[in-house]
Amino acid sequence: MTVLDAYAVIAYLRREPATPEVRPLLDAGDALLTAVGVAEVLDHLVRLGSADEEEATLDLAQLGLLDGIVVDSILGASAGRLRARRYHRTRCAVSMADCIAAHAARDRAESLATSDPHLLDLCHAEGIATVVLPGSDGSRWVRPR
Repeated sequence: MTVLDAYAVIAYLRREPATPEVRPLLDAGDALLTAVGVAEVLDHLVRLGSADEEEATLDLAQLGLLDGIVVDSILGASAGRLRARRYHRTRCAVSMADCIAAHAARDRAESLATSDPHLLDLCHAEGIATVVLPGSDGSRWVRPR
């Protein structure tokens, strides 16, 4: 299994450069979103992409992603501590949703698929396995030395 951040799904649905790397994860049924990731994708598609609410929800259901990883108090507290340790407004501007996805991957001993350089930096520092996806512009994060 691979935990996806919201960008991975949005990039796939928009046919961005990450699509060829996200498709096999989805086709194999080998991908998960957190419940917060589901909310992020739907918000982005509807609010920013002007998608119909029901169609956006159906898209996620057809991809097998609608039933996200539950964010219980243990995952929430762990993600909050992770963000408190690593967040910096310029050097590591990770969202709470990012930290929830990262900690969900850690808890499941799975990889997190993302192109977000700040999130990838956090995962690298915390020893969380990643699948590095290309960004919307095709650029790819490189592990710091």
